[in-house]
Amino acid sequence: MHRLYCPSQNISDNKIIIDNKDQVHHAKNVLRLKLNEEVVIFDDEGNEYRSILDKLLPKSMIFQVKGKEKFIPNPSKIKITVACAIPKDSRMDEIIDKLTQLGAQRIIPLETERVIVKLNKHKRILRQERWKKIALNASLQSQRNTLPVVEPIKNIKEVLSESSDYDLKLIPTLAGERENLKDILAINKAKNILIIIGPEGDFTSEEINLAKKAGFIPVSLGDLVLRVETAAIAVTSFIGLYLDCTPQDLI
Repeated sequence: MHRLYCPSQNISDNKIIIDNKDQVHHAKNVLRLKLNEEVVIFDDEGNEYRSILDKLLPKSMIFQVKGKEKFIPNPSKIKITVACAIPKDSRMDEIIDKLTQLGAQRIIPLETERVIVKLNKHKRILRQERWKKIALNASLQSQRNTLPVVEPIKNIKEVLSESSDYDLKLIPTLAGERENLKDILAINKAKNILIIIGPEGDFTSEEINLAKKAGFIPVSLGDLVLRVETAAIAVTSFIGLYLDCTPQDLI
């Protein structure tokens, strides 16, 4: 059954209005929804609605709700946040897409000293909106019950200062003494994990020292030097697989 997303503000009583132009286009031209066809719609509060397409308008769709269920995350499952350095070109788009499919709960585009991409305030807003759309499409494709939070771009000091609520904090790096990622996961019962992925060229020694002071554990991802997007995808998927989680388990 097809799945769509609608913010809770567009849901009232037994009626759902989807007026996002991208979703309307997708429903009309890709899914080719027909009147009276049944779909599942999820919102930003963890609700799922079994709904029937009632009206198909030029710029919106109206659905009638036939049933509602509340998605209740399993409290025993882990939550993964990935703060990832912004690579060149449009590779951050792929990172957002893949991390969403892998079940990351939060994604933080990260600026470090060696990040080449520097965006002004206007471009930051536009880029975040783009990444949110990519996360939405990836959520629909992977049939997630919730959307990941795609945060505004932050610098590494901001991320470190906001990391106190995590019970496991990892910093994959190429330099210095590092732990084996598998060994760390084997002895740690963490449920809320933060990983920071550095840029090509790695973190500076100062950034690594600041992270260690904030409680981050330097870990190795093997002998090969990975690109940013490969490292982000590899570590997230490994944690999920090692802890025997599906994307839905992670959230």
